[in-house]
Amino acid sequence: MAKRSREFTGKHALMVFCGAFAVIIGVNIALAVNAVQTFPGLEVKNSYVASQQFDQRRSAQEALGWSVYASAAGDAVRLEITDADGQPVEVAKLTATLGRATHVQDDQQPQFTFDGTAYVASADLGPGNWNIRMVARARNGTEFTQRVILHVKG
Repeated sequence: MAKRSREFTGKHALMVFCGAFAVIIGVNIALAVNAVQTFPGLEVKNSYVASQQFDQRRSAQEALGWSVYASAAGDAVRLEITDADGQPVEVAKLTATLGRATHVQDDQQPQFTFDGTAYVASADLGPGNWNIRMVARARNGTEFTQRVILHVKG
């Protein structure tokens, strides 16, 4: 007996077409559900209250008149905080996270010490752009937060 070859008909084409789209739609639904379950998009419980506190914190921070500049030389990071007159500022407390903007695997918590003109810490830096996310507390209790960009030449 000779085997009869099956013909590829319009029904077969429709089944392949529908099957392909079913896979695509199924994967998209699975990804969307996973995205919503893992991050609900809520950063603060009450955005109105958060916005009011933001304005108050920003006004207090601007009243300090501080400027921040970061630089790197070798394995040392230098963070200069100056007041409105350009004089160095020694803060009551300084914490900072040094890391890349694109991922957190290189994040470091350098221990800055004040040398009389700036804050200095040792850090393991490769070439490229780094972010210093700093939180400084003024002597009067005002919190000063800023993201400072640091470019390290290769």
